[in-house]
Amino acid sequence: MADQLSTTVHGEAQHPPQRDLYLPRRADILEIVEETPQERLLRLKMADGVPLGHKPGQFVQVCCFGIGEAPISMASAADASGTFDLCVRRVGNVTGALHKTVVGDTVGIRGPYGNGFPLETLADRDLLIIGGGIGLVPLRGLIQAILAQRELYRKVTILYGFKRPEEMLFRDELAAWGAREDVDLRLTIDRAHPDWSGHVGVITTLFPDLALDAAMTKAIVVGPPIMYQFVITECRLKGIADENILLSLERHMKCGVGKCGHCQINGKYCCLDGPVFSFSELKYLWEAI
Repeated sequence: MADQLSTTVHGEAQHPPQRDLYLPRRADILEIVEETPQERLLRLKMADGVPLGHKPGQFVQVCCFGIGEAPISMASAADASGTFDLCVRRVGNVTGALHKTVVGDTVGIRGPYGNGFPLETLADRDLLIIGGGIGLVPLRGLIQAILAQRELYRKVTILYGFKRPEEMLFRDELAAWGAREDVDLRLTIDRAHPDWSGHVGVITTLFPDLALDAAMTKAIVVGPPIMYQFVITECRLKGIADENILLSLERHMKCGVGKCGHCQINGKYCCLDGPVFSFSELKYLWEAI
């Protein structure tokens, strides 16, 4: 049978040239949802029809041709449709350009990169999923994957905190998760607001009422850096072991493939070794958290 990976010329194996690490693939924008005044959800599909092949917790480098590229977290789980979602906060030139795209436009995609959430280690465990602000974006894909195979997991608790009601992401999905009997969803906003009748307080104020089986619980945390130290403290006070506290780090990822060093944390490269780490990996890494 012919070797699909190499050919032979004059008796010597000739391997096809490797794809340039920095060469993006084209992806078409199929749908746009304005989530908040600052965030919009893009649903995309690779133009060549080959699925992206991502897992929750990974990220891609998104290229706006002629402007630049930026790392964006995957916002959905992989499914049979071959589509994938990116939720983009408008903060710079590239993300500003992504906020001007329309359905039918094409962008470049490199990746997926990073390790993603270790779904295989979450099976048969209680899951405490904690998202702050835009941290819910990578967690959305994780939650979708968990709910798609809900029978593999024990108790699922989701804590989501945000500053103001107008900053709440994925409203329809939150309503659907909250309506499920097999999901414990708890929401909070930082300060009282006339349009909010739910819990008020930073996300750690949701911890005192939690009843956890600490030995069986895995905590998955994504949010702003300031949130991490306080949430880690609460998790440890509940008895969750450091190796069972998983965090996703955001760093200034530039190349995405471990070449430039922008995301380096001592001996760790966030783009290659992360962005998902256990707290037991991070607690001795200076400036990691």
